[in-house]
Amino acid sequence: MFKPLLALSLVCLVGCLDNEEKTTEQKNQGLVYCAEANPVSFNPQVTTTGSTIDIIANQLYDRLLSIDPVSAEFKAELATDWKISPDGKAITFTLRKGVKFHTTKYFTPSRDFNADDVIFTFSRLFDVYNPYHFVGDASYPYFQSVGIDQLIRRIVRVSDYQVRFELYNAESSFLANLATDFAVVLSEEYAMQLKERNQENLFDQYPVGTGPYVYKEYRRDRLIRYYRNPDYWKHPVALEQLVYDITPNGTTRVAKMLTKECDVTAHPSSAQLSILSQREDIKVQKEQNLNIGYWAFNTERPPFDDVRVRQALASAIDVDKIMQAVYYGNGIKAQSLLPPASWAFEAQKAMPEFNPALAKTLLAEAGYKNGFDMNIWAMPVSRIYNPNARKMAELMQSDLRKIGVNVNIVEYEWNTFLQRVGEHRHDSVLLGWAADTPDPDNFMSPLLSCTATFSGKNPANWCHPEFDLLLTQALDTTDLEKRKQYYNQAQRIIVQELPILPIAHGMRFQAASSDVKGINLSPFGGISLANARKE
Repeated sequence: MFKPLLALSLVCLVGCLDNEEKTTEQKNQGLVYCAEANPVSFNPQVTTTGSTIDIIANQLYDRLLSIDPVSAEFKAELATDWKISPDGKAITFTLRKGVKFHTTKYFTPSRDFNADDVIFTFSRLFDVYNPYHFVGDASYPYFQSVGIDQLIRRIVRVSDYQVRFELYNAESSFLANLATDFAVVLSEEYAMQLKERNQENLFDQYPVGTGPYVYKEYRRDRLIRYYRNPDYWKHPVALEQLVYDITPNGTTRVAKMLTKECDVTAHPSSAQLSILSQREDIKVQKEQNLNIGYWAFNTERPPFDDVRVRQALASAIDVDKIMQAVYYGNGIKAQSLLPPASWAFEAQKAMPEFNPALAKTLLAEAGYKNGFDMNIWAMPVSRIYNPNARKMAELMQSDLRKIGVNVNIVEYEWNTFLQRVGEHRHDSVLLGWAADTPDPDNFMSPLLSCTATFSGKNPANWCHPEFDLLLTQALDTTDLEKRKQYYNQAQRIIVQELPILPIAHGMRFQAASSDVKGINLSPFGGISLANARKE
């Protein structure tokens, strides 16, 4: 008499489990991520734009190694092992076997990842005989700003699964730079196929990597669609599709979260967090992040070529008011270019303080007793280091008016904005930087080195030989205490010369539907959705 009931119970149980599995599968058919801007490119080598790196780097590609966000130790990725020669000038990488490149509608690989891909990828940066070195504008901004293109002497193919990087000199941050989101490995076979068809220009537009997702389509100002990589070497990918909904307006992004049009949204502002936090179906993640929001002056353009003018402008700004009105208590007032979490941080006693009277005196000494007119360029997107550049610019505009300086606020579409800043068309600009590694050089060289000026990525257009020498000396030694001394001197020069005014270190926020799991914010670098899933 109990058998029919038992059978019925089993049928119900199996049916329920089957429904749960189907529900999970349906949920994981796709995730929609509200992104703040169109990508500049689909190759991290050719851009330093944070919004682009978030979309492409960890989703489409892998690196030779990465940095553990907790221990800050190097982790094996496409390289399983690496050995450094006694003089530090040669690093030999043993490569992972069995890693497959993406199969797309425009490329089908005939072999696995090997040494040829590593050699092709990194020789593009410095070797004029690499067929892709001059493709595009031949600009590799991150690598040029940190001098990697001048550091690598050659890359030797030891075997199919071993490569040796030979350097002109030992450099303490070399491995850290290879662990950044810019140092992804590309497909040499795909590149050569495009070359045979005279279509090299498509290489940076239609990506092929080894990462968790495969490129499907891109519609400008609308969306980017990726599919699951069925051959991902690390683990099975839960999401069948990953869609980026391109939504520049922050208020619209939040509205889409509330109406379930997006599952995750990038960089909600501090003002929007209270709305999102009240919802039980939305969770807000918060993470300390190595970053800096700053005000940069074009030091090659009068009157900003006069340090007294830069000091005057810095002294006229009420940063405490900015911290309240822009960061809403979710940021740290800067005491240096480096954030307090950096091992080389030193609080600068000479940081400018709010002093309008001193600002007027300095302007008079510089010959601008009656002030002048200037532009402040405000970035049009919300970022970790500056959640609302427009509002910040308006507060500055009000402060500067009191010392006779009339400010015009300039805004452009994000990619146009970055291009024109790179061409140094601005008087001053509100920008920032989120570190890709814990190494202090990741702040110093990309932002303020002479090399970064030449590559158009130094927003202050500032080249200071003594500052550059300190960076070189810091990179030439592995002695941590000596490196600290060099970076401390470099921090002091920044405050004395003020090519940029460090303003704040922001907190990184992310809002996601409560059923979204597996997305962890990192204290440095972009975001990875490799483990994202819905439950």
